[in-house]
Formats: sequence, C-alpha cells, structure tokens
Amino acid sequence: MNGVNRAAPRHRAIFFGVALVFFVPLAIATYLYYGAATWRPSGTVNHGTLIEPVRQLPAVALTMIDGGPTSTDFLRHRWTLIYVGSGACDERCRDALYQIRQVRLALNQDMDRVQRLFIATEPCCDRDFLAREHQGLVVAHGDSGAAAQLLALFPAEAGPVATAGRIYVVDPLGNLMMLHPRDSNPKHLLEDLKRLLKLSQIG
Repeated sequence: MNGVNRAAPRHRAIFFGVALVFFVPLAIATYLYYGAATWRPSGTVNHGTLIEPVRQLPAVALTMIDGGPTSTDFLRHRWTLIYVGSGACDERCRDALYQIRQVRLALNQDMDRVQRLFIATEPCCDRDFLAREHQGLVVAHGDSGAAAQLLALFPAEAGPVATAGRIYVVDPLGNLMMLHPRDSNPKHLLEDLKRLLKLSQIG
C-alpha cells in the first residue's frame, strides 16, 4: 500500500513535466504574438491598417434596398468586406466593389466564408448596375438608424466615412478589425484575407 502511495506523486510529477514541455512553448509564442506589442514575426506584416483595439459592431438589422431587412446576426459567422459610399456609385465606388468581388472569387474554396456589404448613402441607388455586375452583394441603406449605429464606430480620422473610399474587414464575431485605404492594391487585400482565413478557427 505504501508503494502505491509513493508512486502516485511520482506519476503526477511525470504528468506535469510532460504538460510543461508541450504548453510552455505555446504560452510563450502566444505572449510574443499577442502580448508583446513591439514584437511581431516579419512574415505576419499586414498590408491593411489594423484597427486597434477592434470595435465590436452592434447586432442590428440593416434595411436593404429591396425593402427587406438583414438578420440581426448578419455580421456574425462569416468574414465581411464592407464598402461605404454614394449609392449612385461613381467610378471610385465601382472600382471598390469590383475589387471586393474579385478578391472574394480569388479565394476559391474559401470564398463562401466571405460576404460583401455595400452601405449606400444618398442618392441611392444604381440598381441596374448593382444587379447586373454584383450578384450576391448585400446593399443596405446608409441613412437608416441601424446603419448609423454601425458607421458611428468606423474610424473617421481621415474624414467622413461616406467619402473616405475605404474597404473595411469585419471578422466572424462582428469585430471591425482592419481597413484598406482608397486605391490600395487589390493583391494586398487578398493576401491579408488569405492570412486571416488561414489563421481563423471561426467563420
């Protein structure tokens, strides 16, 4: 009986020793990546601007231009690319919508993990163009109360959100976490999105 009692602490010590071998390096790596603000591996540089801290967007139902509402969890469960601009959709708007469409298609088997949202301010909207060129794009009125709640959380340091011409990335938890400036290289957005999807365990 005494032999059994003496063996139990030894077995526990072996168990905890093995656990330390596996979990200590993981804890160090997690701290270096997320906790040490001045350290990042060179291969994880983002092209877009990270929004720090991320901004949790409210769960609201947006009013779509066809009159129906989105679900309140529309910005959950999948990655979302958002463009905000005039619903008349000038050349800059058309370029941005084309960019997010092509970037999503370039994700191939992962493209269903990404959705596109155009928050269209007045005057709204060039329906024929949007229906013809951007099937699957969700177009929501930017002058609704729900849209105002969202846009109030978008960075406005570079001027009004509606005229900034930026593309925003929202993660599957509804966090506004990255933006790409106007006229950015579409290849950069694609590279950032591929990296996020590869690292993500959700969405």
